[in-house]
Amino acid sequence: MLLVGVALAIAGFIVSPLGEIHDSVLYFTAQCFIYAGSVFGVSVYVSDKFKNLQNKLGLKNKDEDENERTNNP
Repeated sequence: MLLVGVALAIAGFIVSPLGEIHDSVLYFTAQCFIYAGSVFGVSVYVSDKFKNLQNKLGLKNKDEDENERTNNP
């Protein structure tokens, strides 16, 4: 969605009348940016909460186990 928003903003400058972006293009571009930001934000929030839950339960993932093995000979 982020790429679609950027593409629409660029296309708004290219089509006639040159240099003017119609309100509907601005609205749809803004909606694309908001949607992409919300998807990224929810993803980061959920992964952070999942890591916090793993830490509270004392669970470790495979990457942390491998790092401990390589750092502690």
